[in-house]
Amino acid sequence: MIISHQHKFIFIKTEKTAGTSLEIALSSICGEQDIITPISAKDEQVRHELAYRTAQNYFIPYTQYTRLDWMKLLLKRQRLKFYNHIAASEIQQYIAPDIWDTYYTFCFERNPWDKVISWYYWAGGADKYPSIRDFILSGRAGEVRGFDLYSKGGIPMVDKVYKLEEMDAALADITTQLQLSKPLVLPTYRAKSDSRKDKRHYREILTKEEAHLIAQVFAREIQYFDYKY
Repeated sequence: MIISHQHKFIFIKTEKTAGTSLEIALSSICGEQDIITPISAKDEQVRHELAYRTAQNYFIPYTQYTRLDWMKLLLKRQRLKFYNHIAASEIQQYIAPDIWDTYYTFCFERNPWDKVISWYYWAGGADKYPSIRDFILSGRAGEVRGFDLYSKGGIPMVDKVYKLEEMDAALADITTQLQLSKPLVLPTYRAKSDSRKDKRHYREILTKEEAHLIAQVFAREIQYFDYKY
């Protein structure tokens, strides 16, 4: 997750949508006062080697604490933090209203059939689940965090939800929206890209039953974004 005061945007990081690669790219335009949440040590090293800003300013200011937050602090002795896959509604709770209202808020979504395959391999693949069908029936497929991170009451609360499948157009539009002096580009490094063993198109991997099960789990996303199998 990134909150950039320099370019006035908030990036909500969903799961299995090239979120870390996007974070690394966006870190390249961040300023000293911007909020950047931590990523894995390996990915942070990539940001460091690229001379981009790494995790910074992610502790939530005491001035934003609620009475309950203060009670938790006294009990657990742990400060509140903005974190990697934090929901938009939680971000909104801990920033000034005018920041949420005036900054460009965006995130990414992904074709559910392709996303589940990526999630399956990230979760261990055949080493833990005999098939994608077993993975779906276990309930794990529906645990990938996406829609609920950028919506409230079943309605997206961000300015724009881009599709991973339209990345080039998305990067061009983000460049325009943020009025950047040069095009935003993803790093050649692809975070977690080696976890998916089967690189074939999802239609070549999924059985009809598996495709149907995924459609049931992600019916909301499929309808809202008009995804087609």
